[in-house]
Amino acid sequence: MAKKVLLVYAHQSSGSFNAAAKDAAVEILTAQGCTVEVSDLYAMKFKATATAEDITGGVKNAEHFSYGEETKLAWEEGRLAADIKEEQRKLTEADLIIFQFPMYWFTVPAIMKGWFDRVLTLGFAYSVEKPYSLEIFKGKKAMLSFTTGAHESMFSANGINGDINVTLWPLQNGVLHCCGFQVLAPQIFWAPSHVSSEARSAMLEAWRTRLQGLLKEEPLVFTPPECFDKEKGFQLKPEVHEKHATKEFGLTVGHHLGKPLPPNSQMKAGV
Repeated sequence: MAKKVLLVYAHQSSGSFNAAAKDAAVEILTAQGCTVEVSDLYAMKFKATATAEDITGGVKNAEHFSYGEETKLAWEEGRLAADIKEEQRKLTEADLIIFQFPMYWFTVPAIMKGWFDRVLTLGFAYSVEKPYSLEIFKGKKAMLSFTTGAHESMFSANGINGDINVTLWPLQNGVLHCCGFQVLAPQIFWAPSHVSSEARSAMLEAWRTRLQGLLKEEPLVFTPPECFDKEKGFQLKPEVHEKHATKEFGLTVGHHLGKPLPPNSQMKAGV
């Protein structure tokens, strides 16, 4: 059965390396029989700020405006802004979502952060009562594909920018895993603006090769929601602590249990 892919893309220039990576994904995945839809955020002039304007028909409590609660109600009643509803439709239909962007200040560009803020609304994409447990995205895969401005050595445990696994945790766990996606290992293009054209070509060729088998890849491993006790403020259950007491590494970057971080747990499937 043909797969549907959503590519959320954030770069201003059609001549950029990010554009080439996006185009490669569209080409290779389409050739495999996938239906690929691209949300080109800059071309769309996507609004990055989460405001009351995202709700049609007025808000429930204008004096003490809560974006999360108001958009949850608006989502339930079909009163979200048209651009949000359109992106939510794309998400609902997609089997795989690829976020293609240049890393800005250790995270996504503002326009893509705005996409997260506005599209992944309370109720639709996540729940306060059941964090990491909504069913809507279960079975869907998502991944980050991005360029850096610094070389790989600078994002090592001993590098000046620190461990890339730590950098990736907020995005891969705090956004993608929190919404219930199966998170594929990231595709990182290290400092393409600081290497030769031959090196850039090699990066793109490696991406094209990976794309051939992307839909069959195993996801990264995260600590399942059932390992946390809701009655005790979603704390890790004692039996989980005990099970890992004698192990060399912690569970994940975030749930490290005071131990060394598991190596490359945000970079490789099954680690």
